[in-house]
Amino acid sequence: MIEQLGNLRREDFSAAELDGLPRDGRRYEVADGRLLVTGAQAPIHQAAVIGLMVRLKQACPPDQLVAFGSLDFRPHRRLSLRPDLLVCRREDAGPKYADRLLLAVEVISPSTRTTDVVLKRGLYEQHAVPSYWLLDPDRQELTILELTDERYVCQTVVQGEELFEAALPFPVRLTPAEVVS
Repeated sequence: MIEQLGNLRREDFSAAELDGLPRDGRRYEVADGRLLVTGAQAPIHQAAVIGLMVRLKQACPPDQLVAFGSLDFRPHRRLSLRPDLLVCRREDAGPKYADRLLLAVEVISPSTRTTDVVLKRGLYEQHAVPSYWLLDPDRQELTILELTDERYVCQTVVQGEELFEAALPFPVRLTPAEVVS
């Protein structure tokens, strides 16, 4: 495996190099030339991703696409992020990545909290992703951030059985409790 990844301390990884990495259950991403590797997540994380994916797919209009772990977000050669869920226009999706997103969703786990809340928030903001959702399955909490004047603004934080009615990227109604269960 080390031979396949090369020198892990390199700071010049390109997004294209990810295409040659193994499909081994890890999530490989590149941020500013640095390789980020996340291991397999806990069952509660996976259940939350699947629960939210089902709700989004049910509401998704035909000209948009909800993707779960199958597409990367690659706005340029030194950045490739794989959100837990993403929504993009079908016309912006290629076979392996999308270069523009309408929504990025990260499900927070103890091992990814700082990356999701700080690093990825900044990168999605910098690359004009209109909406960014953070779902914390342990707290049954969903934080909705929307791009306003090139900065994310927290629109709402809903917990447990509180109903959230999204307008972006399309109308959908859900509660954190229902998507986590």
